[in-house]
Amino acid sequence: MSGRLYVIGTGPGKPEQTTPEALAAVADAHEFYGYGPYLDRLTLRSDQIRQASDNREELDRAKVALQRAAAGINVCVVSGGDPGVFAMAAAVCEAIDHGPSEWRSVDLVVVPGITAMLAVAARIGAPLGHDFCAISLSDNLKPWPLIENRLRAVAEAGFVIALYNPISKARPWQLGKAFEIVHDILPADTPVIFGRAAGRPDERMTVARLADAEASQADMATCVIIGSAETRVIAREGRPDLVYTPRFIREETK
Repeated sequence: MSGRLYVIGTGPGKPEQTTPEALAAVADAHEFYGYGPYLDRLTLRSDQIRQASDNREELDRAKVALQRAAAGINVCVVSGGDPGVFAMAAAVCEAIDHGPSEWRSVDLVVVPGITAMLAVAARIGAPLGHDFCAISLSDNLKPWPLIENRLRAVAEAGFVIALYNPISKARPWQLGKAFEIVHDILPADTPVIFGRAAGRPDERMTVARLADAEASQADMATCVIIGSAETRVIAREGRPDLVYTPRFIREETK
């Protein structure tokens, strides 16, 4: 008899943002697989087994978890944020797609979570109040020219853009290039939100004009949200500014 394979997200890092459904999955699982810092967010019992691995070993992690679930063990694969957004749910599905037939019989439960762009948007107002998209700037799994093409396309289409994996030591230039691409299309005063560690003690939220946005304002713990031409900033005396995208978008004229 197959075990159950849960794929959960812990949310952005604040304990209160891990959903009750995810906590119920944690309580039901016996073995846990994930990137060490994400596993650190869980409080496990003495009878529960933790198996940490490097953040770049997603597919191998998924395969091991599926093997254990196929053997009858209740297993939990742990992501940050939402497991279906640039995270482990896709790796598990990929492993099932290309793996042995018995993996297709595993009871797979993907538990939705709060992802970084939602946490950052909530802290700053409602920048995702109308059409938006999410793009990872990492070119580990797709070529950089494709990322550039998608940035141009969504900026021209008027989407608010949430950028994941914006910058790292190995990729210090890509966020700056992304700003250059969208700056050729969007107004100079388009709001850019740098949301770092939303909900955690080291949280930092800043808003800049697109013309003034600098890649140095971000790190890998930052989700960057670039507004559309419709996105507005509401200045508030004595309180942080609000950023929102109106629900009503005017009809474009040629």
